[in-house]
Amino acid sequence: MLKVFKFGGASVKNAEAVKNAAAIVKRYQSDKLIVVVSAMDKTTNKLELLADAYFYGKDTLQEIYDDLKTFHFDILNSLFTDKSNKVFADLENDFVELMWAIEDDPSSTFSHHYDQIVSMGEIFSSRIVSAYFNEAGSICQWLDARGIIQTDNTYTEGKVDFELTQQLAETNLLPLLKQHSIILTQGFIGGTSENFTTTLGREGSDYTAAILAYSTNAESVTIWKDVPGVLNADPKWFSDTKKIDELTYQDAIELAYYGATVIHPKTIKPLQNKNIPLYVKSFISPETEGTIIKDSHKQLPVPSFIFKVNQMLITISPRDFSFIAEENLSKMFALFHQHHVKINVMQLSAISFSVCVDMDDKKIKPLIKILQSDYKILYNDALELVTIRYYDQSTIDRVCVNKEVLMEQKSRYTVQLVVRNN
Repeated sequence: MLKVFKFGGASVKNAEAVKNAAAIVKRYQSDKLIVVVSAMDKTTNKLELLADAYFYGKDTLQEIYDDLKTFHFDILNSLFTDKSNKVFADLENDFVELMWAIEDDPSSTFSHHYDQIVSMGEIFSSRIVSAYFNEAGSICQWLDARGIIQTDNTYTEGKVDFELTQQLAETNLLPLLKQHSIILTQGFIGGTSENFTTTLGREGSDYTAAILAYSTNAESVTIWKDVPGVLNADPKWFSDTKKIDELTYQDAIELAYYGATVIHPKTIKPLQNKNIPLYVKSFISPETEGTIIKDSHKQLPVPSFIFKVNQMLITISPRDFSFIAEENLSKMFALFHQHHVKINVMQLSAISFSVCVDMDDKKIKPLIKILQSDYKILYNDALELVTIRYYDQSTIDRVCVNKEVLMEQKSRYTVQLVVRNN
C-alpha cells in the first residue's frame, strides 16, 4: 500500500534526528512510501533573513549565507564518514544555486525573490535526508517536487493546479514507485509554467503531503511531530493538555483555520475530497497510536484552545458617519486581499467594521495608509486571539484571567476573544 509521510523541521533538525527518521521509515519496509521533508530546524527563518538582507541591501548577507552553509555541512559531516559520497558535491552545488540567487541586484518583487531563496531550505534538507536513507539501507529516489506540484505565479502563497499536478504525478511520480519503494521529496515548494519556484505558505509541507496523497490516491498521510498527536491546547500555554484520539475532517479544518499549528490549514481539503485519513504521530514514540483525522461524526471529547499572539485589532469607520454598506465592505475586502492580509476574526456594526489580523509591518502599514485615505482608522497591537472550540462559560473564564476582552465573537460551537493583558 502507498503511504505518504511528512517529516517536519523538528524531526530532521540535526544528525540524530535524521537517523531517527530513517529508523521510523525502516518500520514500514513492506509499504510504498512518498516521504516529504521540511527544511531543517530554523533554516526557513534564517533564509527569510537572507532574503530580507538581499532585497534591502543589508551587510549581513554573507554572514547569514555562511552560517547556513556551515550548519548543513556540519550535519552532513556528522552523518557520513566517507567524504567522497556524492551528497557532498550535490549539496555544494545547491549552495552555488543559492549564491546565484543573491548575486545580482533584485530584478523583481520581494515575494518573487523570497520564494527563489527560501525554497532552498527544503532542497538542502531533502538532499541530506535522501542520501542518509540510502546509506542506512532504506533505498530511496530523490525527486524535485517543483516538477510535480504546479502552481500559478502567486509567490509566497502559490495556488495549486490540481489537474496538472495529478497528471504529472501519474506520468512522472507513480512510475518511479514501480522501481523504488521510497520516493523522497520536498515540502512547501512548487513550480510555475515559467520554471520559477513558488512556496505554498508558511508551514506548507503538510499541504504538500496532502497534495501528493490526493494526486496518487495514497492510502493515508502521516505527519510526524514532536507531540503524541493532536492535543486540545498547545503545551506552551496549558500544562494540563489532553490528546485527542480521533478528529473529524470538519473539526480538524476548523482548528487549523483558527491557528492550531499542528496542521496546515489547507491540508484537510484534498484529503477529505478523496476520503484519505490523516495520522498525526510522534517521532519520539513512533509505536504509539497518535491521532487519526477522518470522515466521522465523532464530536471533540474536550474543549480545544488555540492561542495566536502578536495580533492587531483594526476598526474601520466612515468619516461621514454613514453606514458600512455592502459597497464599502467590497472595497475593504479587496484591499485586504491585495495586501495579502488574512482576517482572523471580524465584527460588523452599523458604522464600523473591526478585524483582527496577524501583525506584519510589511503588509499592515501599507494597508492602513490606503484605508486612511477614505476611512477613520483605530487600532491596537500586541494583542492575543484566543479561540475555543466547544466552549462553555467556564472555559471562557479560564482564558480571561488578568485579560481585558476587546472583542468577542460567538457561534454555536466556537468562541473567539481578542484580549490584552490588564
